[in-house]
Amino acid sequence: MSQLYSHIRKQLTVSLDEHEASSMAFILLEDVYGLSRTDVLMGRDDLLKKEEKDNINEMVQCILNHEPIQYVTGKALFDGMTIKVAPGVLIPRPETEELVELVCSRLQENPNPKVMDIGTGSGCIALAIKKRIHNSEVHACDISDKALQIAADNAKRLALDIRFHHIDILGNNIPDNVTINQFDAIISNPPYICNEESKEMERRVLDNEPHIALFVPDNDPLLFYRAITMKASKMLKEKGILAFEINRRFGQEVKGLMEQNGFSDTEIIKDQFSNDRIVIGNYEKRNNC
Repeated sequence: MSQLYSHIRKQLTVSLDEHEASSMAFILLEDVYGLSRTDVLMGRDDLLKKEEKDNINEMVQCILNHEPIQYVTGKALFDGMTIKVAPGVLIPRPETEELVELVCSRLQENPNPKVMDIGTGSGCIALAIKKRIHNSEVHACDISDKALQIAADNAKRLALDIRFHHIDILGNNIPDNVTINQFDAIISNPPYICNEESKEMERRVLDNEPHIALFVPDNDPLLFYRAITMKASKMLKEKGILAFEINRRFGQEVKGLMEQNGFSDTEIIKDQFSNDRIVIGNYEKRNNC
């Protein structure tokens, strides 16, 4: 085993167990310098220049300071894509891939659907939909200029055509150039963690990921679901799809909210960990709201 890999792993075991330390050591060497496990096992990482080794050591210190490795390396994997991430956007989760897969399966008979991703962050949802459905017209919006810039950079690097919009979804209106579009699907992974739940969260998430994309007031956990559902009733075609990632505590409440606003065939779907994670339904009638 190479000296550099062994050194990295030993440093990381100060705060991580052996398995996690080993995994992160391999990730650092692969993501930053493109070294495979075979390269490491053959000692090729020891051939890195001094400044490259110093850079790796700085990254190790960031991890020991509880920074997520995705922010340290600047990238995360999502639906087979390498996505650029930074502290201004959430790190994509596997459960969100399940949301994308479900929506795309519901759109498979539509040759060129129009889709809106609300609260796009890194752009991972919009990008995955465009990658899966090549002829789709995908829009994505966010309130954060930093998030929109990161998402646009991801779209450019992956050569995927996404139309980005700066929108405060909690505001009274949305831009005319978005409102006039008749969407086949609206998909969102909005903030849904109650502030009271923060005490149960890992420090690396709480201290680093953007709170604006994580938390809602304890007294109004459906804040974003309400705003998005009401606007979706104006933006969707008849039978258009609205799909949310949800806090597992509020599946029935989100389902009821959608039904009150003209959605039918609503379902609560569990994720791979058997937690309520997705609510999906179809728009049936126009409301005067």
